[in-house]
Amino acid sequence: MTKQPARPGRADLHIHTIASDGTASVEAILDHVERQTDLDLIAITDHERIDAAVAGRTMAADRGLRAEVMVGEEVTTLGGHLLALGIDRPIRPYRSLRATIAAVHEAGGLAIPAHPLVPYPLCAQGWVLRRLLDDPDPAVRPDTIETFNPTTLGRPWHARVTVFADEHRLAHFGNSDAHALAAIGTAWTTFPGRSAADLRRAIAACTTEHGGRFHPTVGQLGTFGEQLRKRGRDARDELRGRLLRDGTGRDHGYPGGRQRPPRFEPAAAQSPAPRPAPVSDPDRTARS
Repeated sequence: MTKQPARPGRADLHIHTIASDGTASVEAILDHVERQTDLDLIAITDHERIDAAVAGRTMAADRGLRAEVMVGEEVTTLGGHLLALGIDRPIRPYRSLRATIAAVHEAGGLAIPAHPLVPYPLCAQGWVLRRLLDDPDPAVRPDTIETFNPTTLGRPWHARVTVFADEHRLAHFGNSDAHALAAIGTAWTTFPGRSAADLRRAIAACTTEHGGRFHPTVGQLGTFGEQLRKRGRDARDELRGRLLRDGTGRDHGYPGGRQRPPRFEPAAAQSPAPRPAPVSDPDRTARS
């Protein structure tokens, strides 16, 4: 019998929780990934914080879940948003893109500009990226760029970004940029292997592929509405905690996340989640 080749690993490394501007808790995200996707690797990348990502990594490992969780962060820089993946500490925001990339590398991470080339202040521009890619100091060069971001920001510029990556011999890298459960796994990166270490090697060797489908506009409007409702709940819970002086505030999406300051409580996160077979996806090898 001919042995079937191992399928490539699949990663979605741009996911937000209610700790920043997402609409789902860490618990809900882990359960969704386990039940509804065939992802091998995810990263939680909240804006300017890693607490939910650290909690998610611990919870997934303790429960023996299929997907490995990388600690990540979407860092706001003066040159646009930057994904910091596999870091061991938070990255200070609001510095130059060059200095932030260096800080990510110093923290052991991958530095990947999110939804680049879009003419918008939150996106790294081509001339800035070219200067960094040509810099003699490898510590300030991005590891690759996000070549497929299916959101309203990324969709119109997808073809241009892919051409830019190919011209500069950068690995293709796709993520959902999910702010809601239904979006997780709708865009991805495939790579040889399964683990975060395998992904790092694949990015360096340019052996990754991106794939997925663009988010529908109606769905994104629905997510925006839920984000507004979340902000209302957050304001109510913060006010309640201050009035009662009970040491609580808004929910950060993990056990201990309502405390002030929020602090992950591993003992409260021990209940195992069920492990059904992953959902098959006929488009999993498709490339946008």
